[in-house]
Amino acid sequence: MRRRLPPVRAALTAAVLCTAAATAFVLLPGGGPPPDFGTRTTGDTRSAEAPAPAPHSTPPSASGAGRPGTDALPTGPPAEPASIRIDRVGLAARVEPVGVLENGTVEVPTSPDSAGWYRFGVAPGKDRGSAVLVGHVDHATGELGEFAALYDVRAGDEVSIRRDGADRARYRITAREVVDQERLPSGLFRREGPPVLTLITCAPPYDEGTGYRNNLVVTAEPRQRA
Repeated sequence: MRRRLPPVRAALTAAVLCTAAATAFVLLPGGGPPPDFGTRTTGDTRSAEAPAPAPHSTPPSASGAGRPGTDALPTGPPAEPASIRIDRVGLAARVEPVGVLENGTVEVPTSPDSAGWYRFGVAPGKDRGSAVLVGHVDHATGELGEFAALYDVRAGDEVSIRRDGADRARYRITAREVVDQERLPSGLFRREGPPVLTLITCAPPYDEGTGYRNNLVVTAEPRQRA
């Protein structure tokens, strides 16, 4: 039996775990995980780590004063993300909110062509905390999912999040890293600290019994105003 992870990490692992065909990863750019770059933005997680909420609990509030010098940080209630685009790598996906199931694991997007926003964390465009979007890297058929494009991103690539009832939230990619699913940083769910967008998908190696063993984590920071 596999070691049970702390609630937040267990939820995130479930959200991004892929169980596609073992040959699927060879279709990925370079046939494996890409090199890391940059440094993931972190914050004080002593009291900001999101707990594993009940499936029907109310998403937490993440209100706070705006941070000057960035685009698309809201002054009113948070707006839910509707879609994500990274034009340089051709990523374009609908975004749907995901919560947690009765067994304590996070729901997954209904399709590998969609992304899931972890609705018990902060929303993209908020002035603090880590907004988390998860997506599959491939289909059970072996075809690539939208988040496979994260293997091709570079530092400086622009990420655009269309939001319901609000202006787009715009970010620039600053870091990418491959992380063992058993060692996902709990700070990925933080609700405080510098605002970031965290994008997560699966990464090789692939185990026929359990699926992908790693996650690819991409960090983006709010775009600075010109």
